[in-house]
Amino acid sequence: MRKLSFISALAVIGLTAPVAPTQAAETITVASWGGTYQEAQAKAFFKPTADALGITIKEDTTNGLDDVRLQVTGNAVKWDITELGADECARGSKEGLFEKLDYNVIDKSGINPKLVHDDWVGISYTSVVLIYRTDVFGDKGPKTWADFWNVEKFPGRRALSSGQATETLSVAALAEGIPIDKVYPVDVDGALKSVDKIRGHIDAWWTSGAQAMQLVKDGEVDMASIWNGRAGTLKKEGAPVSFSFDQGVLTADCMVIPKGSKNKDIAMKALAMFVSPQLQANLPLYVDNGPVNERAFETGKIPPERIKDINSAPENAKKQVLQDAEFWRDNLVDATEKFDNLIQQ
Repeated sequence: MRKLSFISALAVIGLTAPVAPTQAAETITVASWGGTYQEAQAKAFFKPTADALGITIKEDTTNGLDDVRLQVTGNAVKWDITELGADECARGSKEGLFEKLDYNVIDKSGINPKLVHDDWVGISYTSVVLIYRTDVFGDKGPKTWADFWNVEKFPGRRALSSGQATETLSVAALAEGIPIDKVYPVDVDGALKSVDKIRGHIDAWWTSGAQAMQLVKDGEVDMASIWNGRAGTLKKEGAPVSFSFDQGVLTADCMVIPKGSKNKDIAMKALAMFVSPQLQANLPLYVDNGPVNERAFETGKIPPERIKDINSAPENAKKQVLQDAEFWRDNLVDATEKFDNLIQQ
């Protein structure tokens, strides 16, 4: 008989059935990004896990990899699990900042292998999508990044992200007609040349999701790159906009156990539950970030009418480029410097 993983065993006994913690420590601390996203995680992941394991999960917020590095190198680790961007996970892994994950405890099936590593695992997705105002274009707005770059066929005011070079360089590659499955490894110099073609036509370079949303909402731009959660909010608020996941750029977040966690074993069990299909299926019930475990869409917990609007639903995911965390681990600094210099000219 195949040995049951920890999470499979939980499924057999019932996900919410309390189980005795194997460690004396019954409290772990999880750090994430705060705001509505972390509130959604608390409902989707943290509370069900705490109930099932019979532990307390305290929450904190993080600013990213620098925080983890300071804790680990200073021998002052206060977090047992923390969320990071996937490229940060790849960099932190190279620096040896994380505990190894036990995939006898964590069931990785259903998670893209590119997001399953010795010491980090994916947790959720956001997407960069192309949005346009229907009061300007009707239903004949730009549908691809090549359209966005085509200022003659689609005249109008435009916005792109300046704060996320990885995302803008990815869409710039798509604008050159590179197929979705050939974008990575990104030809950075080629993508920069593509940005150079459009930069004189960019009316606003946004640095935050709130700014991108406001630019579109107020009609200051007619089309923009934008995160899918912000685009979805605009639609819900009745703004005259349209977007799809065609040629979107999927960006993953990940979770790690910082090296030196005093509650590593129970943190491993909690992380196993966070990435389980049952709890992953909870996430889009509260927020527009997509489950990282595609088996979440087989649980029956997500209403069919909701699935079509989730960025990581199988039919939507296959239309998008998944950012390669390990590529950006090695190329981020140089590419960002070149990108920043270009758009500031």
